[in-house]
Amino acid sequence: MTLFTRLFPAERDSRVAVLYEQQEITYAQLREETIRAAAVLSQLQIGPGDRVAILLADSPGFIVSLVAVISVGAIAVPINMALRREEHLFILRDCGARAAIVEGQLMGSLFDKGDAPAELKDVLVVRGEDGVGSMSINGINVRDFASAKISAPEIEAPFHGQANAGLDTEALILYTSGSTGEPKGAVHSQADIFYTNETYCQEVLKLRAGDRLFSSSRLPFAYGLGNAFTFPLLNGYTSILCREKPAPVVITRVFSDYRPTIFFGVPVVYRMLLEHHRNVAPVDTSSLRLCVSAGEALPAQLGEEWQDTFGVQVLDGIGSTEMLHMFMSNHNGELRYGSSGKLLAGYEARLIDHEGVATPPGNAGNLWIRGGSAASRYWNRSETTAQTFVDGWVRTGDLYAQDGDGFWWHMGRGDDCFKSSGRWVSPVEVEGVLIRARSVQVAAVVEGRDPDGLACVCAFLVLANDWDPSNAEGEARSLCQSLLPRFKQPRRYIFVDELPYTATGKVQRFKLREHLLATSAGS
Repeated sequence: MTLFTRLFPAERDSRVAVLYEQQEITYAQLREETIRAAAVLSQLQIGPGDRVAILLADSPGFIVSLVAVISVGAIAVPINMALRREEHLFILRDCGARAAIVEGQLMGSLFDKGDAPAELKDVLVVRGEDGVGSMSINGINVRDFASAKISAPEIEAPFHGQANAGLDTEALILYTSGSTGEPKGAVHSQADIFYTNETYCQEVLKLRAGDRLFSSSRLPFAYGLGNAFTFPLLNGYTSILCREKPAPVVITRVFSDYRPTIFFGVPVVYRMLLEHHRNVAPVDTSSLRLCVSAGEALPAQLGEEWQDTFGVQVLDGIGSTEMLHMFMSNHNGELRYGSSGKLLAGYEARLIDHEGVATPPGNAGNLWIRGGSAASRYWNRSETTAQTFVDGWVRTGDLYAQDGDGFWWHMGRGDDCFKSSGRWVSPVEVEGVLIRARSVQVAAVVEGRDPDGLACVCAFLVLANDWDPSNAEGEARSLCQSLLPRFKQPRRYIFVDELPYTATGKVQRFKLREHLLATSAGS
């Protein structure tokens, strides 16, 4: 059974698949639009193995495009619209996109300088300002997608491109967020999509009649794709989609207008919503039965504050682009804030120390994971593939410890950990202490150097309102002295207006390290 047939059985035709801009879009309507989109792709002779980039806002059109691309046997490559032009072009070149489906607002800036990727032949424009018609821009054939769907010859599902394509055929390339540098394309199949539904969705979300799912994390990311596409639509429920950037005022409006029952966010979004609720306007969460967090570890204090304020649990978990969605999670009624919960059925995990040896029980180690949703490889990255995908295991790069009750505790990224006074420091542990200070809104810890050039803990802090840096540093130092051993206590404090984040809400620690190097070089 293919993705198309799983999504669109006849008995779902009248159900609402998507709520979007005050519209109710049924499964029957979504199915017909997908068939028309597949007809356009077939007319352009796009088929098995061709890569088709999708640069669209969260919308029904994104879902239609994704399913249509996969349904003709091609490989869908969702790309985050919020990236810079150079990053868009990098991914287009890296994946060798044969075609792209692009928001009209991006056209002017994306292909106007004559440096378009050589392999890109066709661009289908969505929501062009005055209708694009047909034209050529720097050798690329450009057409209005809506017009093309009207004029394309009719075709019927199942589509020709899937006739000989198994569920393990490459269908999707998802690019990592670049939290550690250059993004890489993880290659997934349709089977991987189904596996996340059979594991995380069935075990943790336990969807039921009337569920409406809303994700502040966007569809081009593995987390958002599962939240807003895979889980609601493979199971016949409703996805709430929003084109706008998920600022607190936008999320608050979605809560009020569409009454979601499950909300997915990242820690920084939960923090912003709490601040909005306290300082701007009340956030109505009365429709929510469940909240989910991922992207990076949810601080225990933040999760507890959300539950105390709104009466709704936040189930933190961990997944990755390479694994397509989550493989560990807290569960409703079985929750320990500060942890990533328990390993999901269908996945295996092991911890390996820095010398490549399995760690003793209770000790921290580098997390390796195995399960049926793992990517097959990185696109055109044979060396990095060999380093990450080892004998069926995926090296996550995360440092973890497991307690005696089976709960897993995130200790930071393996490549973020460093030695101070000859002993290992986990940035996440230190940050968990720093954000307990009343003066500290957000904290990030990286390796720095003391005046003698020795490794030390360096803390970047975003202060709460009206706090003076000198008073804040005194409070933070006092707190760390009482709760951390000396080698883990920050020696340097740097105050910033904001931290650098990826589009998925992860702190870009490498930029903080670069800042320290630049500061040292200039001193």
